[in-house]
Amino acid sequence: VVSSDVLREARILILHMGRDFSFDDCGRAFTCLPVEEPGAPAEAPVCNLDSLLGTMTRRLCVGSPPGVWVCSTDMLLTVPSAPGIDWDGFQGVRVIAVPGSQAYARNHGVYLTDERGMVHDIIYKGTEAQIRQCAEPDGTVPLVCGVVFFSSDAAEQLLATHVVPPLDACTYMGLDSGAPPIQLSLFFDIVLCMAGGVTEEDFVKGGSDASVRSARSVLWTALRAFPLSMACIPDASYDYMTTSASDHIRSLTLLPSSASHLCFCKTAHSHVDQPSLLEDGSSVTNCLLEGAVRLAAGSAIQHCHLQGPLEIGPGCLLSGLAVASSLALQDCPLRDVVLQGHHIRLRDLPCRVFTLTGRLDNWQSPAEEATYLNVSWDEFFHRTGVREGDLWDAETPRRSRCLLNARLFPVLHAHEALGLEDVLWLLAPVTVAGERLARWRAAWRMSWQELLPCLDKAAELGARRALFFLQGQRKVRRVLLGRQDSSLLPLTRSAVHEGYHEAVLGTLDEVASTTSDAGIAARVLACIADVLGCMAGGEGGLRSGPAANREWASAFGRLESGDIAGGVRELAAERQKWMSRPALLVRAARHYEGAEQILVRQAVMSSCQFVTVGQVEPPPLGHWVQVACPARLDLSGGWSDTPPITYEHGGAVVDVAVLVDGCRPIGARVRRISEPELRLVSLGRTPRSEAVLELVCRELEHLQDYCQPHAPGALLKAAFICTRIVQFPSQKPLRAQLLESFGGGFEVHTWSKLPHGSGLGTSSILAGAVMASLYRAAGKAASTESLIHAVLHLEQRLTTGGGWQDQVGGLVPGIKIGRSKAQLPLRVEVEKILVPDSFAQTLNDHLLLVYTGKTRLARNLLQDVVRNWYARLPSTVQNTDALVSNAEECAQALRQGNLPLVGTCLDRYWQQKKCMAPGCEPLAVGHMMAALRPYVHGQCLAGAGGGGFLYVITKAPRQKEAFHRVLARMEGLGNFSIHSVEVDTGGFSVEVVGCDLK
Repeated sequence: VVSSDVLREARILILHMGRDFSFDDCGRAFTCLPVEEPGAPAEAPVCNLDSLLGTMTRRLCVGSPPGVWVCSTDMLLTVPSAPGIDWDGFQGVRVIAVPGSQAYARNHGVYLTDERGMVHDIIYKGTEAQIRQCAEPDGTVPLVCGVVFFSSDAAEQLLATHVVPPLDACTYMGLDSGAPPIQLSLFFDIVLCMAGGVTEEDFVKGGSDASVRSARSVLWTALRAFPLSMACIPDASYDYMTTSASDHIRSLTLLPSSASHLCFCKTAHSHVDQPSLLEDGSSVTNCLLEGAVRLAAGSAIQHCHLQGPLEIGPGCLLSGLAVASSLALQDCPLRDVVLQGHHIRLRDLPCRVFTLTGRLDNWQSPAEEATYLNVSWDEFFHRTGVREGDLWDAETPRRSRCLLNARLFPVLHAHEALGLEDVLWLLAPVTVAGERLARWRAAWRMSWQELLPCLDKAAELGARRALFFLQGQRKVRRVLLGRQDSSLLPLTRSAVHEGYHEAVLGTLDEVASTTSDAGIAARVLACIADVLGCMAGGEGGLRSGPAANREWASAFGRLESGDIAGGVRELAAERQKWMSRPALLVRAARHYEGAEQILVRQAVMSSCQFVTVGQVEPPPLGHWVQVACPARLDLSGGWSDTPPITYEHGGAVVDVAVLVDGCRPIGARVRRISEPELRLVSLGRTPRSEAVLELVCRELEHLQDYCQPHAPGALLKAAFICTRIVQFPSQKPLRAQLLESFGGGFEVHTWSKLPHGSGLGTSSILAGAVMASLYRAAGKAASTESLIHAVLHLEQRLTTGGGWQDQVGGLVPGIKIGRSKAQLPLRVEVEKILVPDSFAQTLNDHLLLVYTGKTRLARNLLQDVVRNWYARLPSTVQNTDALVSNAEECAQALRQGNLPLVGTCLDRYWQQKKCMAPGCEPLAVGHMMAALRPYVHGQCLAGAGGGGFLYVITKAPRQKEAFHRVLARMEGLGNFSIHSVEVDTGGFSVEVVGCDLK
C-alpha cells in the first residue's frame, strides 16, 4: 500500500523518458554520448540516461533530505563535483537551475526569484524585458533545467491528488475507470502553483481546457502552502536536445565542460584502423571503421560498421549503418546530411529502412517555406524529377505538407532488395537521378511520421550491442598486440554479463596462438583466466590455488617445449570440459594462470645470458668454501622488480645491505667429498647449529622435485642444476656425472638467523650464497652481476617466480638502486648510491628493526599482484609508476643525506605496498605502527609485508630501549623483539676455510 509512511525516509529518483527523437531511434535518454567512463567496473557505451543518473546520484542528490527527485532526460546536463546546495532548514519544493545566456533563454524557461532564492514566477520564451528582469549581477539568467526536488511532505500531498478527479485521469487507474486522459506539465501545472508571484485566478485560468483548469484548481489547494525555492548551480551547463540536426551534431562534437564525471573521447568505444584520418572536432561512438575512413571536423558517426575508402565531409551525422552500406557510400561525397539506418517491424516483418535529411532541414515547417536536403523543395523536385504527388496525398492541405509527413523513404519493393543507394540517389545530380527515380516510385515508401511507431527498439539495441562487442574484439587485439596499459577487465565483465564471452575467448585464443612473443601470449592467458573467473561469478572458491591437474599436463608440456601455438590450442580444447559450473571454471582459471607462469618463466630465463662463469683453481678435496651474506632492507620500489612487471613496465628498487645485531645472518658452505653423491644439510640459526634437515641424493631421480618449492632441499637441488654442476635431465647417471667432472660429490650446509617470512630477502640471498659457494668449490668464478641473474634464473626453475631485488640487496654491498628496463632479455643494472661521508653512520644510529612476531600467512600475494598487473587495473598501473618514481626520489634523498626525506619515501612506499597487495598490514602491526608514528621519520614492513620485520627511521638516534618501552606498554603484541641494524659496506664474503670448521 502506498501510504504516507512509505515516503517518510524514501529517496526516490524519477527519470522522465521524454518524447521521440529524430536523431536516435531509442529516444533522447538512450542517445549515446561520445564519452568513456574510465573507472567503470564494466565497459559499455554511455548514454544520456547513464550520464544523468551519475550526475543525480553522485552530485546533485548528495546531502539532500528524504524525498522525491524528478529529472527530465531530454537535456545534456553537467554539474561540478560539489554543487554546493545548502539544505539547512529546507522545506517544500526546490527547483534546480543552471546559469545561461539571455540569448539562449529566449527559447527556454527561466526562473524569476527574490533575493532569498524563493521562486516568484517561471517565464517561458519571455520578452527581452522579462528575461532581463531575471538576470543575475553577472548577466546570466537561471535556466529551467528539468530537475525538481519534492520534500517528503510535498511529495505526500502531491501523491494524495492521484485519486482526486480529474487528476486520476493522469494515471491508469483513472483511465481504467473510463475517464478521458489529461496531460499535465510538471513545471507549468504543478510547480508553478507554488511560485510566490502567481495568483490563484491567473493560475487556474491559464489551463488549456475545462479539465486542465479543474486539475489546476485541485493542485493549487494541495500544494500552494509549500515554499518553492531555487538552487542555481554555478559552473553547471545545460543543453536542451532540440530537433535541430546542427544542435545535435554540435553537442556530439564539442567537448563538454570539465564539470562532467565522464571523459570526452573523439573515438568512444570504437575501433578505427586509421585514427589520423579523423579530424579534431569530429566524433565516433560505438563504431568499427576499417580501412581509410576520412571524417571532417563537425561530423559525427554512431553505431556504424564501415569499410573505406570513404570520405565524410563536415556537418554530417551517420548512424546505424552496417558494413554492407559501405559500397554505396564510396562514390557519394557527403556534406551537411543526416543519414540513418533504422530497424522497423511491420507487424511480424522485420525490415531495414534508411532515412536521409539535410542538416538545416526543419521537420515541421510547411513545405512552401522549408528545405529538404538543405535546398528548397522546388529545387529538390527540379533536380530529382520527384513530384509533390509522390510525397503527399492530394487531400493533405498545402499548409500541412512538411518533411515529417513526406513519403520519402523506401521500405519494400515487389521485386528487388532495397539498400542505402535507394535514398542516396536523392542527393544525386539530375543525370544520375533518372534511372533511380522509377525504382524509387515503384517502392512502397513511408514518411518519418509513419515510421516512428514501427521503430523496433529491441532490434536497434541488439544491433548496437553486437557492434559494441565486435569493436571490443578489435580492442582486445589492439591492446594486447600493442602492449598497451589499458585494462580489458571491464570489457570482460560486460562480455560475460551480455553472453559474448565465447566471442572474446575466441579472439584471445587467436591472439595467443598467432603471436611469436611469449610475453604477449602470457598476458593473453591471464586475460582468458579473467574471463573464466568472471564466468564463475564470485563462486567456486578462491582464484589462487594449485594448477597441476594431469588433464592439463599435455598442454603445459607443449608450452614448456616452446610450442606456444600448440599449447594454446590444447588449452582451449581442455577448457571446453571445464565450463559447466563455477567450481570447474575457477579451477580452469587457475590452470590458465599456471600456463601463463610457464611463459613468464621462459621470458625471465632469457636473463641467464648475463651469467658468465670463468675457471679458477678449485680448493682441495674436503676444504670448505664458506659464504656469509647480509640481509637486505628494501627502502623503495619493491614489486617493480617482479616479473612480468619488471620487463613490461621497467623496475627500480632502492636496497641496503645490513648486518642484523652485528653479524651477517645468512650463509652457506660447500666442500667436495670423495663419495659421488650430494649431501644437503640445513642447519639451524648459525654455522655451528645442529642439522635440521639432512638429505643425500645418489640418483638423478632424487633431484626431480627441485621445481616444487616446498619439497625438502628443493632450493639446493635447483642450485646444483642451475650452476650446471649436475646436468638434469640427462641419460648419464648422477654418480657418473660427479665422478667424471669432479672426482666425487659435494656436501652443502646452509643456515639463517632470520625467521621464516621475515621479509628480509632470506631465500633469494641464501640461493646466492649457495650458488657462490658451489661455483667456487667446483673451480668456477662468477661475478656479482652474474650471481644476481643466476639467482633470478634459479627462482624461475624453482617456480617461486621472485624478482631481483633480494639478491641485489644482499649480494651488492652498501646502499644501491637496481634497475631493469621494459624489455627482454631481462637485465638488472645496479648503481651504488654515493652518500655523504658520515651518513652511513647516521643511518646506523637511526635505523631499527622490529620483529613483529607475526608470520606472513598470505601465499597468494604474488599471484594476486601479477593477476592485477596482467588485468592492467588502473590503480595497479598508476601505483607501479609511483613505485619507480618514489625509488628514484629515495635514491636522491640518500645522495643528499636527507634523513627526513628518506623517511617520507619510506612512508609513501608502505602506502604503495598496501595498494599493490591489500591485506599486507595485519591489525596488530597497524597498531604497532600507529604507536611508533610520533617518534619516526618513516616506517615500513620489509618485503611483501603481512608480517615479519618492521623497519623504522627514528627521529632521535639510538632509540632501541625507548622503543622497547613504548611497545612493551601495548597489549596484544605478543613476542616482538627489537634489533639493531647497520649498513654492511663490505658485502658478502667468500672464503676457503680449510677442513677444520672449529
